[in-house]
Amino acid sequence: MAHAEKVYKVRNGKQTKQFTWRVRYKKPDGTWGSEPGFPTKKTAEDWGDGQEAAIKAGRWIDPDLQRKHFGEFARTFMKARVKRGRTMDKRWDLLQTHILPKWEHAPLIGITWFDVDSWQMTLDCEDVTAGHAVSLMSTILTAAVDAKHITVNPLFGRRRTQPSAPAPKKPKKTDEEKWAPPEVVIQLAQRLGPATGMHVLTTAFTGLRWGEGAGLHRDNVLKTRRQANDGGWFECPVIKVVPDVGELSEVELRDDEGNKLGTVLRLENPKSEKGVRDIDLPPFLAQLLRYHLDDWPHSYVFCTPSGKFWRRGNWGKVLRPAADGRPEREKRQGVSPRPAWEPIMPGLDMRALRHTHDTYQDQIGVRPSLAHEQAGHKMSGIKGVYQHPTPTMRQERLDGLEEIFWRGMRNLGLKTLWNRVDLRKIPQTINDDLANAA
Repeated sequence: MAHAEKVYKVRNGKQTKQFTWRVRYKKPDGTWGSEPGFPTKKTAEDWGDGQEAAIKAGRWIDPDLQRKHFGEFARTFMKARVKRGRTMDKRWDLLQTHILPKWEHAPLIGITWFDVDSWQMTLDCEDVTAGHAVSLMSTILTAAVDAKHITVNPLFGRRRTQPSAPAPKKPKKTDEEKWAPPEVVIQLAQRLGPATGMHVLTTAFTGLRWGEGAGLHRDNVLKTRRQANDGGWFECPVIKVVPDVGELSEVELRDDEGNKLGTVLRLENPKSEKGVRDIDLPPFLAQLLRYHLDDWPHSYVFCTPSGKFWRRGNWGKVLRPAADGRPEREKRQGVSPRPAWEPIMPGLDMRALRHTHDTYQDQIGVRPSLAHEQAGHKMSGIKGVYQHPTPTMRQERLDGLEEIFWRGMRNLGLKTLWNRVDLRKIPQTINDDLANAA
């Protein structure tokens, strides 16, 4: 049974007559716990009796754990809940930039929704970033509940208060800026040449995510889908996005405290379960990929000319001038001349090319079950359980994408792309193509 005892104050090394009360109570493991600082014997004993009652009911939380600092538990959480590389990077950035400067030494039991809501309104960042910071704090506090450090997450299910005068937002892209007409895709691919242009073309007509394309191995290209169909077989070439090594990620290496040690590129599992898939290839794209693989000496289909993985920043140095345009560069000592490029579609990026693929699918009426599958999305609702792609749906999609491509070629007055589309490949070295794109 809990009992109280006096604790005399000490001043200048001598015990005084002033005292407070400390309670002693039996913990679940049979050892004695204590809690000091009570003004009276009764309040101390009542508190101790409450602890023993909670222990018997199986709902006791150790007061020492409740007083653990948020920063200490957050680091424990980050070690225990390892996610994909980019997710870990984003979490550490939120913690170190926004959360820990305020909440590093706050006891878990002392965190309230009022304080957190007031704090997030003062953050000097985009509102969506503030929302992510609060969401991460809530996730960590839910883990603290699961670890029996606190009884309840005070942030769970709460809606943030929006600032009365929000910061002006950057203008959003219009719908026209989020996807590219086939003529734009073809012009951009033609300008970049077959080595890098194939990455652009493949993304627009397959919907590969950036990491899926950058980490695509030649062993997973031009495989065959074979399905029973109408008494025979439906076959088409596919790109396989495989588990474990299906996506390239740029990951920050960090120590246990979250300090950055450097950046590495590594292959990881795709972003979601639906990301593991076979993507059907229209005939024109399959033929171009065959030619590309014949020329390309490296294991990864869309790597750099030296065989290394692309970093996003370096890829941007290739894509941006091709899409946005560039001035002419005259020949001078140590620098080769370079012709000017007119803009094709300023601001176009790989995400917009992925939007482009799904937009093309919608334009040609691809059935939702197939459109979701090919884009690597999960189809929501009961229809996602009961509806499945058929060979007829697949053929209609391939025919539609093929027509989109060739209509774009006709509109541009082109019959060949890099002298290859009409299947009459003209010999030339890949290095010449790369030099033209540089």
